[in-house]
Amino acid sequence: MRQKIRKLLEINGIPFSPELPERLDIYLRLLREWNTRMDLIADAPEDEILDRHFMDSLTVLKTGLVPEDAQWIDVGTGAGFPGLPLALARQDIRMTLMDAQQKRLNFLQAVIEETGICNARIVHMRAEEGARNQEFREKFDIASARAVAPLNTLTEYLLPFVRIGGAALCWKGPALREELEAGRRAAHLLGGKLEMPAECRIAGRNWEHMILPIRKTEKTAAAYPRKAGMPKAKPLVKQKDE
Repeated sequence: MRQKIRKLLEINGIPFSPELPERLDIYLRLLREWNTRMDLIADAPEDEILDRHFMDSLTVLKTGLVPEDAQWIDVGTGAGFPGLPLALARQDIRMTLMDAQQKRLNFLQAVIEETGICNARIVHMRAEEGARNQEFREKFDIASARAVAPLNTLTEYLLPFVRIGGAALCWKGPALREELEAGRRAAHLLGGKLEMPAECRIAGRNWEHMILPIRKTEKTAAAYPRKAGMPKAKPLVKQKDE
C-alpha cells in the first residue's frame, strides 16, 4: 500500500517527504478499522478513499497557498480532512483540529499517536464557540474546511479564526458557482475578500475540485460569529435559491 500511495503522490504532483507514504498508510488503516464501528466517511473502494480524501486534501501543497510555519486550524475536521494529512505531510505546520464530536476526535488522537507526529492537536468545540475563545480568535494564518457548509455560512465559521493577512481556504466542488455571490458578500461583512479559486484535479478522476482562498483584510466585528446554530439557520447573506 505504501508504494501505491507513493505513486499517487507522484502522479498528482504533490511534494512529499520520504516518511509520508508510511504515515498515510497508517492513517488509512486506522480509518478503515474505525469506520466499521462509527460513521467517519462513506464506504468506498480503497482507491477512491485515497483519491477523494487523502489526495484531495494534499493538492493544496502544489498551489502556493500554504506558507511555511503556518498556524492552521481545520474547522469541523470530522475524520481529519484536510487538516491531518497536511500535518502528516508538513511538519512545519502547527495544526489545530477542531470538531464538535468527541468520538471523531478520539479517532484523530489514535492516528496522531500511532504516526508519532508532534505538530497536531485536537480541540473539542463547535466552530462558533471556538471563534469566540480568545485562545483561537484571529490567531491563525489559515483556517480550512472541507464539505462543511455552503460558502455564505462557511465564511462565518472560518474568518473569525484568521489573523489579518491570513486566509480561509475552502475546499469546494461544482456548487461553488452558485455559492460565490452570497459568499463574496458575506466575506465582506466579516473582513474578508475572495481570491481566485485554485483548480485541484485528481489524476484519473473527472472530479471538479477547487480550493477557494478568502483573504482576511480587516478584523472581524465582535458580533461574529453569532451564537451556535445561527450561521447555518440564518446565513448573513442568502443565496438566490434560498
